[in-house]
Amino acid sequence: MTQQAARYGDSDMSLESGRLRVRRWGAPDAPAVMCAPGLSANLCGFDRLGERLAGDTLQLVAIDLRGRGRSEVTGAGTYGWRHHARDVLAIADAVGAPSFAIIGQSSGAAIAMACAQLAPSRVERLVDLVGSPDERSVVPVVASVSRLGTVYPSAQAAIALIKQIGIIPEWDEYWDRYFLYELRDVEGGVAASSDRGAVLEDLGYGNAMYWSGPEAPVHALWAAVTMPALVLRARREILPGFGFILPAAEAERFAAAVPSARVAEIDANHYTITTHDESIAAIGAFLRAS
Repeated sequence: MTQQAARYGDSDMSLESGRLRVRRWGAPDAPAVMCAPGLSANLCGFDRLGERLAGDTLQLVAIDLRGRGRSEVTGAGTYGWRHHARDVLAIADAVGAPSFAIIGQSSGAAIAMACAQLAPSRVERLVDLVGSPDERSVVPVVASVSRLGTVYPSAQAAIALIKQIGIIPEWDEYWDRYFLYELRDVEGGVAASSDRGAVLEDLGYGNAMYWSGPEAPVHALWAAVTMPALVLRARREILPGFGFILPAAEAERFAAAVPSARVAEIDANHYTITTHDESIAAIGAFLRAS
């Protein structure tokens, strides 16, 4: 018998830092899994996970980071991993989750580790991507940021261009949903609702943390990961010829440094890893483990 997909509910939550859009699947009194998207991503990236894993015994809570999706755009200097981590902790408070697991996609993984650093007693389990990317992998990331602010004649034209770039090799209705969610009507057509300035601020912050000096500062966050951790590593390059957001050497280094971690290799690229069936199975087993 086919399992029925969990339904979700969207709401806006007003924090001291600003208003954030939140999507919840599963029973509101069930143990919570907080979900932090990547650099320019939105909460729809967790739809497939929420539909497959949430229910009476588990709820997933996905967030549009400030400046993304349908959350508020706040002023310059208000972004960065620790600021977003404080938002995650505040939303966990708002949904009645004194402790929680957290899933971070892409730079959301750094936000997850920042949560563990700020509130180690609250983070029970962590799923992330860790480490410093291949430097050439930043090219498609910057290209994805550069589209912010671009006006397309229609939603169909915007999606057709994304399909042509090829970052989503196996396109399905979830990706239509994901990209349609972030588009808004503007003069002359449609544009992404995520704010270019907010994303560029986080990109600059991330660049400093990933590549500053011989020892990347992001490695200092590894010391905060004392709880069980699952690292998902994409076996496919972000785009052919552009390397990996999580190179094999970085995954191996993390696993050696963090005894509570294990690495799962997934036959996906960076953009599709969280939606892949192998990832969903691995995350489900990890969250259910005693």
